[in-house]
Amino acid sequence: MDKRKTTLETAYTTLIPSRGQNGIEHLMKIAQICHRYPPYIGGVEEHVRSISERLAKKFEVTVFTTDPSARFPRVETVANVEIRRFRAWAPDDAYYFSRGLRKYLEKHSGSFEIVHAHNYHALPSLYAAQNKGSSKLVFTPHFHGAGSTFFRSLLNIPYRFFGKKIFSNADAIVCVSNYERASILKQFKLDENRISVIPNGVDLEYLISPKVEKTGRTILYVGRIQKYKGVQYLVKALPQLGDDKILEIVGKGPYKENLIKIARSLGVSSRVRFFQDLSQKELLRKYAEADIFALLSKHEAYGITVAQALASGVPCIVARTSALQEWIDNENCYGIDYEIDVRELAHLIGDVMGKRVADVKLPTWDEVTEKLVSVYYKVMSY
Repeated sequence: MDKRKTTLETAYTTLIPSRGQNGIEHLMKIAQICHRYPPYIGGVEEHVRSISERLAKKFEVTVFTTDPSARFPRVETVANVEIRRFRAWAPDDAYYFSRGLRKYLEKHSGSFEIVHAHNYHALPSLYAAQNKGSSKLVFTPHFHGAGSTFFRSLLNIPYRFFGKKIFSNADAIVCVSNYERASILKQFKLDENRISVIPNGVDLEYLISPKVEKTGRTILYVGRIQKYKGVQYLVKALPQLGDDKILEIVGKGPYKENLIKIARSLGVSSRVRFFQDLSQKELLRKYAEADIFALLSKHEAYGITVAQALASGVPCIVARTSALQEWIDNENCYGIDYEIDVRELAHLIGDVMGKRVADVKLPTWDEVTEKLVSVYYKVMSY
């Protein structure tokens, strides 16, 4: 074993002692701020859950988030993580206005040594920056650089005035890809020394996913069902593929009814299958059974589902856009130009179907959390 202090356990131990009033040691208190948290699904949600549950093994971790549906407990503890949910207004699953969360942070954010805010594109991170107080602010933007609709892209222009405050108030900025880092440096005047790149991780369960016999016919998509994700191109490609090929879509979102209509108009409804609210075990099996995974988004800050698919041994097809370009190696992950040509997509699916993934080195969430702890340690030393 490497004797250098590089393990997650060592990093935790280094940071545990934190001096409070009267010099009394206490467990470091960390707040994670995000627009949504599981059981909601999404890349940011998975990111925050994965690091929070690992940090909570050694630190006192509280997640502050919103719940527009009001379906989940206001306060609960899961995997030693305290979760506090606040009502919010989220028109078309966006913005997440929450007066309750903003007021709570005004009063209580100073009681945490580290406040880690997530997602430039939703207001909770702005609330965290506005109420930083004496805490150290770490910011993971998950920055796309564009809205998911034309109207939201227009709103990004005036929002940039407020968004700059998050970057300027942050003691450290953690990007999940080199693309994201380059994007924020292009749009905001920032000190490069405050920016780290720590890619998302994968759970070990994906790396040891169940071995099942492949059928040579299943195309898989996992994620939010929104137009910018490009799932409609997969539906449109089905008529040009063999009648035995099926598309499995895991997730939910506002564009689902549109996909159903497209599938019906093309006569492929029986070959498009929807799944949602799957357990971790069920999702692992979906990845294991898939022959191809596809993510044809217009913009992504990382592409966490691509990592999960590759870890499960599934070859991927992605759009040559945003951070997705960083996955393309033409051995395990293949690219297609955007705008998507459906005929070219169908041809590529045919070429990739049946291929196997070579060994891929992907960071685990333990490794990601170790690096994140180092960032916390660095800002605490200022």
